Amino acid sequence: MTGPVQLTLTARVNPSASDARRGIIRVHAEVLAALGLREWDAVSITGARQTAAVVAEAGGETPTGTALLDDITFSNAGVRENASVVLAPATVHGAGRITVSGSALATSSVDETTLRRALLGKVVSVGDAVSLLPRDLGPELTAGAATRALALSVGITWTNELLTVTAVEPAGPVSVQTNTAVLWAGQDGRGVAPRSSTSLPSTNLPPTIAMGFAASAPPTRTSANGPAVSDTPGVTTGESTSAGAVRPVSTLVGVDSQVAKLTEWLSITLDEPEVLRTLGAAPRLGVLITGPAGVGKATVARSVCAERPLTTIDGPTVGALEAGARLAAVTSAISGLRGSGGVLLITDVDALLPAPRESAPAEPVSTLILDELRTAIADAGSGASGAAAHGTIALIATTAEPVRLDSRLRDPSLCDRELIIGLPDSATRARLLGVILTDVPTHGHLDLDVIASRTPGFVAGDLAALTREAALRAAARVSSDKSEPALRTEDLIGALDVIRPVSRMDSPEVALGSITLDEVGDMVETKQALTEAVLWPLQHPDTFTRLGVEPPRGVLLFGPPGCGKTFVVRALAASGRLSVHTVKGAELMDKWVGSSEKAVRDLFARARESAPSLIFLDEIDALAPRRGQSSDSGVGDRVVAALLTELDGVEPLQDVVVLGATNRPDLIDPALLRPGRLERLVFVPPPDADARADILRASGRKVPLADGVDLQALADDLDGYSAADCSALLREAALSAMRRDIDAATVGPDDVAEARDRVRPSLDPAQVENLRAFAERRVL
Repeated sequence: MTGPVQLTLTARVNPSASDARRGIIRVHAEVLAALGLREWDAVSITGARQTAAVVAEAGGETPTGTALLDDITFSNAGVRENASVVLAPATVHGAGRITVSGSALATSSVDETTLRRALLGKVVSVGDAVSLLPRDLGPELTAGAATRALALSVGITWTNELLTVTAVEPAGPVSVQTNTAVLWAGQDGRGVAPRSSTSLPSTNLPPTIAMGFAASAPPTRTSANGPAVSDTPGVTTGESTSAGAVRPVSTLVGVDSQVAKLTEWLSITLDEPEVLRTLGAAPRLGVLITGPAGVGKATVARSVCAERPLTTIDGPTVGALEAGARLAAVTSAISGLRGSGGVLLITDVDALLPAPRESAPAEPVSTLILDELRTAIADAGSGASGAAAHGTIALIATTAEPVRLDSRLRDPSLCDRELIIGLPDSATRARLLGVILTDVPTHGHLDLDVIASRTPGFVAGDLAALTREAALRAAARVSSDKSEPALRTEDLIGALDVIRPVSRMDSPEVALGSITLDEVGDMVETKQALTEAVLWPLQHPDTFTRLGVEPPRGVLLFGPPGCGKTFVVRALAASGRLSVHTVKGAELMDKWVGSSEKAVRDLFARARESAPSLIFLDEIDALAPRRGQSSDSGVGDRVVAALLTELDGVEPLQDVVVLGATNRPDLIDPALLRPGRLERLVFVPPPDADARADILRASGRKVPLADGVDLQALADDLDGYSAADCSALLREAALSAMRRDIDAATVGPDDVAEARDRVRPSLDPAQVENLRAFAERRVL
């Protein structure tokens, strides 16, 4: 069994000022390919000690055997310039919690939200040094807000501040995400008092004592731009500088109905409570806003509440505190709103109030927090005296994962209303891009409709990252040719190769083909079936509506191994009109009861969130075998049942197509092959002579063939060869040329003949005939 790929390179100082102290290592493009990495993936660096960083492509003048490191990465790896370092792909998890230590100035001046924004996108390990300079490169949100906040809070010396990572959860190298709790060492609430001068209770104190401590609000300080910022970690009153300016409601795109509803609910509850009382209803409001990460849930809430008193609780930061400190933070936030009234906003509330699990039952403090919230929003509704004394408090909570949220928050006495912000469609994405690029200089007309059609599953945050990457590409071009700074459509198209939407982060990336479906030679029936099932519903939805029919739900491609089933899916993905979720058959199988079914549900949930999308189940015979014939304790039977439920269950599968591929269709459970499920069965036969010639020409595009090599004659002589065999033949011919002369410039007829003797056909004639017979029975 082979281990992970490792390369030994020479470490040199990166001369680029834009990369300095940002935790980025740059290597040649060939090194990225050899390690199987893409730009902005994580890479392990081993010198005197092991660390990890973000890897990016170096300029073409950088030697292949050189790795460009900044001074901090040199220190973290424990090496000096010109030393050898070993690079390898790194397995990095999103951090739930990170604790850092720093100077007294930084610790007292930088709040946790600004700290998280400064470290966003960086890869860190325990013991690493890390700077406050935001990464500011690659597929991340712009760091402008964090930069302004750091400059105002720390002063001119903020760029020189160095922090030390003292603890991470989970263990190992981790990546700082938008929901990561980033705390100062000694201020994490675990037995150590936070920045508040009021000491907070520990978990071994009785609830009554904890309630008494929490009732006294900690002091607040004034941030650089005016609003008061609570000294309790994760709590701000008003908008802190790290959050950036509140967007006017008029600039929000695609959320008109949600904004109108939230505005109406707040207006009636906070401005006209007596009308509700007259009608016999309490002026109480609790709203849960759900939607994918980055879709703009908190932005909508802040924009609607721009003219109202607003206190924000950052769910990940407060949720990472010790139990008593957690309760105290919530209580202090509520205390600040009592008297004048206003809105309490809890972002990512699932981190503060997670759903109980068998391995982690609900903490008692969750009940106390829910009681505090219930009391806060019910005070104003308890009568005239309560309203006069305390004012009305509305509760708004946001979450990207409602299934991981404590169900008690949905109690009628708490969040009895829900707003859903879904993924933007193509037209909305084009409008969002237009708003993001309003003040950006452009070269010619930007075809935003083309970009929008190629970004299914992208939310506002993803589109902001896309424009950021496009700006970097444009800046590199401007720097080289000294032209006027301007963004072009090709910059945005090029950025699509780097940016991956949040909705597909948990799915393996599909290796895109170099040609689209229209350019695939032969395979006429296969292309037609995929066009009808996948592309027509996207291109001509009005026709399906006019004719009163539903598009095909799924397609099964079957044929001998190596005949292009997976290749044609990559060509389909290259069209860019839909997001592709791919899984190998056995990847969903788990011995634990319920785990496999949950994996199937999660797969289809991600596909629905990123619709229009395609689910590609490779080797589906391993995932959905005939029921009642396996000896795996019923796991296979339950997976088939979960697939059937998702394909043809109560919840509609809107704008999601399922595509399966197999070379053993007789092993698949027959229930999956009926109409309404994988209803289109398409036989992918072995290539004939003309198809083999097309495959050889496509595979030989980059192979310098001598004039005497006749690909058509070669194709006529390759009966029984699959598409993969034809590609392997040319690859072996190139190796034969290298054996003959390591400096060979072309591949000649003798090299091809030698490869012909080495590469034998892999198709089994009996298997091909069985598949043809199956096709005649089920397809024709």
